[in-house]
This record gives sequence, structure tokens and C-alpha cells, in this order.
Amino acid sequence: MQVVGITTQQEFWSASKDRKFRMNEMLVVEDNFQGEMIGEVVETSSYNRYIPFSVNNAVVDTAVLKSLEMLGYDINADTIHIARVRLMVEATYPVETGAGVRSPKFKEAEKYVLPKNAYKGLVIGAIKSSEGIYEEMDNAFKDILYMYKDGIVQEQKEVPFIFDIHSMSQYPHIGFFGGSGSGKSFAVRVLLEELMKHKIPAVVFDPHFEMDFGTMANLGGEAGLSNFSDTYKCLQVGYNVGVNFTTLSTMDLKNLLSASGALSDAMSLAIDILHKRKDSFNSFSERVDLLCEGLELGRSRIQEIIGGSNNRYERVRLEQMLDIVSEYANQVPLLSVKGIAWRLKRLQKEGIFNSDITPVEDGLKKGKLVVIQGGARLLQVFASYILNNLYQRRRTYRDFSMKRSSMDYFPPFMLVTDEAHMLAPKAYDTPAKSIMKEIAQEGRKYGVFLVLATQRPSLLDETVTAQLNSKFIFRTVRASDISIIKEETDLTAEEAKRLPYLCSGDAFFSSAIMGRTISIRIRAAVTESPHFRNPFDELKEVRQAGEQEIMRVIRNKLPIVETSLLATVNEIFEETGVSLEQMELKQRLDQMVMEGKLIRKKTPFGLMYEENIEIKL
Repeated sequence: MQVVGITTQQEFWSASKDRKFRMNEMLVVEDNFQGEMIGEVVETSSYNRYIPFSVNNAVVDTAVLKSLEMLGYDINADTIHIARVRLMVEATYPVETGAGVRSPKFKEAEKYVLPKNAYKGLVIGAIKSSEGIYEEMDNAFKDILYMYKDGIVQEQKEVPFIFDIHSMSQYPHIGFFGGSGSGKSFAVRVLLEELMKHKIPAVVFDPHFEMDFGTMANLGGEAGLSNFSDTYKCLQVGYNVGVNFTTLSTMDLKNLLSASGALSDAMSLAIDILHKRKDSFNSFSERVDLLCEGLELGRSRIQEIIGGSNNRYERVRLEQMLDIVSEYANQVPLLSVKGIAWRLKRLQKEGIFNSDITPVEDGLKKGKLVVIQGGARLLQVFASYILNNLYQRRRTYRDFSMKRSSMDYFPPFMLVTDEAHMLAPKAYDTPAKSIMKEIAQEGRKYGVFLVLATQRPSLLDETVTAQLNSKFIFRTVRASDISIIKEETDLTAEEAKRLPYLCSGDAFFSSAIMGRTISIRIRAAVTESPHFRNPFDELKEVRQAGEQEIMRVIRNKLPIVETSLLATVNEIFEETGVSLEQMELKQRLDQMVMEGKLIRKKTPFGLMYEENIEIKL
């Protein structure tokens, strides 16, 4: 391998007759004047006499062609492999043309493929095209992961990609960008497995009910022996985690109610007036209901009802209503009170006020991964409350510790969410958006970090996107999303062009931690998603099970006479729940006759179907 063509301080072309080049592989150029320098292949092509040398104006200038001829390449006979190589560190002078090029030793490439804290990092996947230096690598980094290739589990053959989580104190927050089916959610699962292995506290918002880690994947070896049963807990909003109404500030309450629809200025003012410190849900909702009913009746009508009522409990309730109406009638309009009452009832029906966030706080203190599951809208309602509470708990603890004051320990933690553009969208405000922006900008100082996944980075708030110092970029096809990715990362034009064609599980990792973009493949997860099974396989299995159940019932009813088809249909429905028409059952029976499973006979009562004793059903 040799340097050919015109070179610069940043790039050079390398040619070879003996070997093909691989994208992202590392090469060492032996410059006689500047010494050895290492670079990465960013473009490859091959040329022979049957292929024009100028393909899409790629590797093709006359200088390269002349260099090849001068170096002894027969461009009319040889197949020539050419690569454009970008230096890891800019050279002082252009690279020497004709200089030798070779594959690196592991020690030469180590600082570019392994972080400083590699032994303490998170094993996320493997660095593509690193097979050549794998064997020389420290044994501590060998056989530590499994990979999927064409759906088959394979042992490690490349240098592991290890994320230096300790560097997040300087380069906080992580983004996962990629379209549907790109492997983005799978990569988030792998990251969460690593967090559990290192007992790093984290809160996960799971709108798709897929971040359950109870089912282990069949990988074989030690990887299949891991168990996360003691390192995570799943909680569902409205069942075992929710909002303690008495802890709500007026602003918290506004955020919760606004999740069901934007609050008007009149509604916002009404909440300011009606909400009292330490209100319980019952006390606040009763005040709202009484005011709503009282404004509809009017004071004079309430007084009439009181005067004519003989029910002591009813009189007490009406007197309370009259007091509330007298206090608030001139401050709060009826329509605003109705809107507040409707939103309260909706949240109550969803069970959000039936519990509190104590299980989440306990899980974080024990170093667990706490998965909070719920519908997308319900999580949006809940997110602003829990984010603000947990962030303030950690911030208050840090502030007190800086003042050398005593306070119960609250650990640093990570916040992980899919569909992040729903919580912090670019185009409009949501209850969670302000607190997420604050964490994005200030969270590093207090040990609170974001891990945000989204299919649409162009829809994510720009302030939040700008603070994601490490980004995993998967297959993306939308031009608007690719444009945002190019703005927010150091992906080259060639790498951006590859984004729509990346295989599922392949990604570019762009981060200030490594100082360059790395092409990686996500490792095989140790656990399986509840949605792992192919839905079409599921459909086939359910259909086959139903068919077998119908066959069992038919076999028990043999012989079946044509005049008794209606009774047989009813019995099949009672025993299996499957509804058939008489004609449909007859067609099934005739099909079984054609298959030789049944015999069809004519009788005075019509056709009769009975079992073929030579062929059991």
C-alpha cells in the first residue's frame, strides 16, 4: 500500500493491488520526513480497465492516475483498490506521495479506540473494521460481548466500543437519533443493561412498555447468565406511582392540568386563587365542585334551597357552597372553573393521585433502574412533576453539602426517555419542557444527566439538542433530520450520505469525549424486549392454535350429519369461542375429506362425515 496523488495535511489517497480497503479501518502512513501518522479510511473504491476511472467525480484526478503509473501500477491490467484516508491528527506538512502505508498495531491505535477509563466504562458494542488489531488487544477486552450478524449470535471479533461514563461530568447528556427499525431502542436497552451492571441510578420513561428486563436472551456462555431482577423495578403511573397532591405547588398543579390542554389566562388565574397550600385532592376538588355548582345556581337560588331544606347534611353543604360563592364569585368565571373541574376528574380517573413517588426515590437510593410505564399522554402529565421533584432533591442535597450542612443523601441519577421530542418539542411548550431545558443546561453541576432518544431530532427543542454532548446516530432518512444531525455533530458529508443506508444496529458515535466520529455496531442485548416476537409469527401461532382447537372439537363430535351442522356450530362456539357459519363448517369438513382425514357418506338423513380410521386426525 502506498500514498498516491495530491495530498494535504489532513488527507491522502492510498492505493493497493493486493488488498481491498474497508470503511473506517485505520491505516498508518510511514512518512520519511514527518514520521508515522495514523488515519482512518473515509472513502473506498476499486478500479480496473472495465471501469472508468472517473466515477461520479470521486477518486479521480489525473494526479492520482499518474502517481499510480509512476509507482508501477498497470492501470490497463491491474485491479487497483483506492482509499481516501483522513489523518487523526493534522500533519505539519502534506503527506509524502509514495510513502508506504500499513495496518496499525494495537498499541498505535489504542488511544483512538479505547477511552481513558475503559476498564470502568459501559460496553455498548464493537468498533467496525477493527478486526485487524483485535488479537493484539488486552485480554480484559476480549470475549466480553456478543454480536448479531444476519440474525445469528456471534462471538466478539472486533475491538469493543466502550463509553466512558465518567467523562459525562465534563461532557454531559446523550442523544440517540434514528428512524423506526434502525436499532435505536435496542441500543437504549443495551445502555440500560450497562447502567444496571454498574448500579448507576436511573429513571426511565417507557411509553411503549418495552423496557422490561425479566426475559433473558439466549446468547450462550456467560452472557446468558446475567440477571437483573434485583437491579431494576417497573412502576406504572396511576397504579403504583403517582402524585401526592398535598406536595403540589400551584405551578405544579398548573403543569399537571395543562397536560390535558392549554390553560387559558382565566383558568390559570382561577387556579392561583383557588389552590391553597397543603390542599389535599379532596379539599381542592370539593372547593372547585361547590364553586362550579354554586355559580350555576346563583346566591339567591342557593338561599332559597337552604330555606326549604330539612336535611341537616344538605343544609351544611349548601351553606359551604354559599360561602365559597360569596368569596370567589367576582374573581373566577364559571367556564374557567368548569374547565378545571373537568381536568381534575380526568386525572383522577387515570389514578394519578392514588400514589406518590416514594417507590422511585427508594429505587434511586438503592442504585436501581426505575422504569416508569404509562401511555404517552399520561407520561407527559407525570414527567414535569417527577422531574422537578427529583432534580430539586438532588440539587438541594448538593447545595447543602457545599455549605457543609447535614441532609439525607440523594444520589446522582440519569433520566432516560424515548420519544423525547414529545416532552421537549421545538414548536410549542409542554409542562416538562422547561425543567428538561434546565437539566440540560445546569444538570451536569448536580450530577443529573439526560439520555434522550427520538426518531425526529428536528422536532426536539434546540436548546436541549445543543447540550447533548454524545450522540448515537442510526439510520435516518428525512432530510430535515439529517440536516440537524450535520449541524449538531462532526459527521462529514460522506458519513451523512450513508445515514439512509445504515443497517439496523449500525451507528455513528459523535462525541467530544473521543474527539472524532466512530462507526460502531451495537452488541447483542442480554435481555429481550416483550415486543421481541415478530407479530406475523404471533398471528400464525394464534391461528394455528385456533385451528387445532376447532379440529379437536370436530373430532369429538364425529360422526357429523349434514342436518346437525347448526348444532355443531353452536357447540364449537360454546367450547372454543370461535364463531363459524354452517357453510364455513361444511367447507372445512369437505376439505378434510379431500385430505383423506374424513370419509363422506350418503345417508337417508343427508351426508355424514366420519373419521377415516386409516388416517387419524
